Amino acid sequence: MNYDVAIIGGGPAGLNAALVLGRARRTTALFDNSQPRNKVTHASHGFITRDGIEPAEFRRIAYEEVLAYPTVKHWETDVTDIQRTEDGFTIFTIGGEQIKAGKVILAAGLKEILPDIKGIADYYGTSLFACPFCDGWELRDQPLVVISDSPMVFHKVKLLQNWSRDVVVCTNGSADILDSEQREQLAARGISVIDTPISTLSGQNGMLEEVHFTDGTSIKRSGGFIDPDQISKIDFKESLGYHTTDNGGIMINEMGKTTAEGVYAAGDTAYVMPSQLIYAAASGSKAAMSVMADLTEENWQSI
Repeated sequence: MNYDVAIIGGGPAGLNAALVLGRARRTTALFDNSQPRNKVTHASHGFITRDGIEPAEFRRIAYEEVLAYPTVKHWETDVTDIQRTEDGFTIFTIGGEQIKAGKVILAAGLKEILPDIKGIADYYGTSLFACPFCDGWELRDQPLVVISDSPMVFHKVKLLQNWSRDVVVCTNGSADILDSEQREQLAARGISVIDTPISTLSGQNGMLEEVHFTDGTSIKRSGGFIDPDQISKIDFKESLGYHTTDNGGIMINEMGKTTAEGVYAAGDTAYVMPSQLIYAAASGSKAAMSVMADLTEENWQSI
């Protein structure tokens, strides 16, 4: 069977794209390896009617809705390659399957690389997070730490003042990310900056209690925010020929079309920011509508 569209990725972007295409009666092949980036967190926030939902429950409801449309088929597998053909694309799975489709939506998202700090994975998603909009409310008025080697840390600390005024910045040895003027502004607001590298974190059951430094000192904190590095989960640039942005995201226009004919992208794969469920889902919807517009025009012209 030659599908109208293949969607690579079953996060909010890919699922919402599949929902739109299913309702439009387009045959859709949805590929998802069931390894969502937000599986480490206890709840997802900022999505109206789904605020505080567990990621696994969000996926369960989404798949129940999407697969109710008979033209959508789900493959729970990794896609290893995508090759362009005369009439579209061939998608190759890790199990050796080959599925043909006329259009492709790339929506596999990003993979996070946590800072190289002993114990940090034990707290990420429970008391340490990346996005203040997603999890700031749950940490309101608590003593927080911001662990970052990114120049964007100053903006993040300013933003965090909306949820807590008890914030300590840890640059983990990257003292050059803050200039003297920024340090003065932070100090004037009672925000300490510690440049000493972090040796380890300690706490219980995912709840942070102390940050320990290489000089033997430590501070008590009950939660905070970090800046993980993010890289794309997929790379089909060579075979498909799309362009990427300076930060590594797939370049798209306002409706999700890439620079490669027949290829679209949505969600974190295209670095749609901020990285939230509601933004990703919206971009998936737009990409699906863009596909529909192109398929409709092609069908119209063929008659």
